Amino acid sequence: MQLYLAELIRNPLRTKMITSAILSSLGEILATYLTGPKNAPIITPRVPAMAAYGGLIASPLGHVLIGLLQGAFAGKTSAGAKIAQIITSNLTVSPILNVVFLISMSVISGARDLNSIIKTVKAGFLPIMKVSWTTSPLTIAFAQAFVPQEAWVPFFSLVAFVLGTYNNVQAKKRRAAIDKQPPKTE
Repeated sequence: MQLYLAELIRNPLRTKMITSAILSSLGEILATYLTGPKNAPIITPRVPAMAAYGGLIASPLGHVLIGLLQGAFAGKTSAGAKIAQIITSNLTVSPILNVVFLISMSVISGARDLNSIIKTVKAGFLPIMKVSWTTSPLTIAFAQAFVPQEAWVPFFSLVAFVLGTYNNVQAKKRRAAIDKQPPKTE
C-alpha cells in the first residue's frame, strides 16, 4: 500500500488511470460472469474496451472534475462546507460521470447510432443517479470521518469498483431489455 501511495503522489493521474483500467476490466469480468450464461467465456472483447474506458475516459475525467471540485472548496473545512461539497458533487460531478459511463457502456455494447445511445442514457440515468445520490453522501461522510486523506484514492477506487460493477450489471440488463424490444413502426 505504501508503494501505491508513493506512486500516487509522484504520478497521480497515471496511477489513477492504471488503477481504473485494471478495476474496470475486473468489473467487466465480474459483471459478465454475473449476467451471462454459465458456460459463456468471461474474458470477452469488452474487457480491453472497459480497460480503455476506465484508463482513458473515466479516470482522467474524474481526476479533472474532482480536482475542480476540491479546488472550489480548498481551505473550507466547516461542516457546512463539507455538506456543500457533497451536494455540489452530487449535482455536477456525479451526473457528468454517470452520463459518460452510460454513453460508453452503450457504445461498448454495440450501439452505433445516436438514437440507441440516447435510449440507453434515458433508461439508465435515473437509476444510476439514485444509486449515486444514496451512496455518495454516505461514502464521502465515511471517508471524511474515518479514512486518512492519503488513503482516499484507494478507498474511493474500491467504492468505484463496487458501484461500477453494480452499474455495469444493471446497464447490461437494461441494454438486453432494449435489444429485445421489437422495433417501433411509425
